[in-house]
Amino acid sequence: MTPRSESIRHYSLYGEFEQLPDVMHCETVAQRSVLHDWELAAHRHERLHQLLLLRSGGGRALLDEAEHALGPWSLVNVPQGTVHGFRFEPDSDGLVVTLTDAMLDELLVRDPDVRRALGQPWVGIADAALDVVIAQLGQEYAGRSAARALVLRGLGSALLARAARVGVRVDASARNLARSQLLQRFEALLEAHYREHWTVADYARRLAVTPTHLSRVLRGATGESASRLIDARVIREARRQLAFTHLSVASVAYALGYVDPALFSRVFARVAGRSPRAFRQQLAAPAAP
Repeated sequence: MTPRSESIRHYSLYGEFEQLPDVMHCETVAQRSVLHDWELAAHRHERLHQLLLLRSGGGRALLDEAEHALGPWSLVNVPQGTVHGFRFEPDSDGLVVTLTDAMLDELLVRDPDVRRALGQPWVGIADAALDVVIAQLGQEYAGRSAARALVLRGLGSALLARAARVGVRVDASARNLARSQLLQRFEALLEAHYREHWTVADYARRLAVTPTHLSRVLRGATGESASRLIDARVIREARRQLAFTHLSVASVAYALGYVDPALFSRVFARVAGRSPRAFRQQLAAPAAP
């Protein structure tokens, strides 16, 4: 997005070095971006937290080492210390709200779940309720009505809460994607190694997760434990061999990596509900008229 520099720029608020003078800060995306040809170089704020809502237009956001595409209703969460930069399409519209770490501590002192949801950088999709809150905050910030600071604190709390809900959805989507990818990797490994009778621990080691985590993900995705899925893959191949070849039960067992045909028969019966011999006899029996 931006060329590398020898060090990361540290700003209080974008190119400004003085501390935040107000309760919080609110400005449009265009207000500062237009001064820099719609691109803000990578930088970070040590003591500021920012939320950016893009209402129209698009662009890209850099959050630490990851780039994210931005479109209408993208909500960007930038915790303090996060290296970030933006490149917007010309005439993009939106609002940026900046809060100090002290304000965050004050507003979230009793809400650790909200702080946790806002503790990592992410890009999500805002809903209408969040847009209403941030619009009210922008209007209040621009005015000088009585009790302005108190109203801004209240709207700031509501904005953080609404943003945290978006963050929870982003986190859930990321976890679901990771689980889906783990399931796919497990299935590929299982297909390659089921004849070798790997244990759950063997698969987990190759997938760089714990056996407990692997079993939890597989049970959540398929309703079956990891060990049952491993046995089921072996027995599925056994069924094919018993149905479409003339190999003896012992030969099928050896072909599938069992050194003890009796153990194969016990596993087959547990998974298939009948012995290998009974399974083959059932296939050979003439259908009832």
